[in-house]
Amino acid sequence: MDNNTIIFEYHDINASDTLENFTKEKLETIFTRFDFVHRADVFFKTENTSSDETGKKCGIRLSAPGPRLFAEASHDTFQDAVSESINELKKQLQKRKEQVKTY
Repeated sequence: MDNNTIIFEYHDINASDTLENFTKEKLETIFTRFDFVHRADVFFKTENTSSDETGKKCGIRLSAPGPRLFAEASHDTFQDAVSESINELKKQLQKRKEQVKTY
């Protein structure tokens, strides 16, 4: 399990252990369920938006066989942005897993 790499990058915000631990827990479900994923690059940044519901942005890129998988979300909290990105990646991974099975 320890051979999975998670790289965190912060743009215009301070690093946060709480956020990293939250994200690691969420990513663990992906690493466990989809054993072909071996690395995640997580990007956090704030952006100026006219809405209070967006602005905290999380992008996650996964390294796995085949094309890179990427999802990004913007919410009022980083946790919500992480959760949405993870859910989107799970959908992509499920599709990828089904495609791999057909060969």
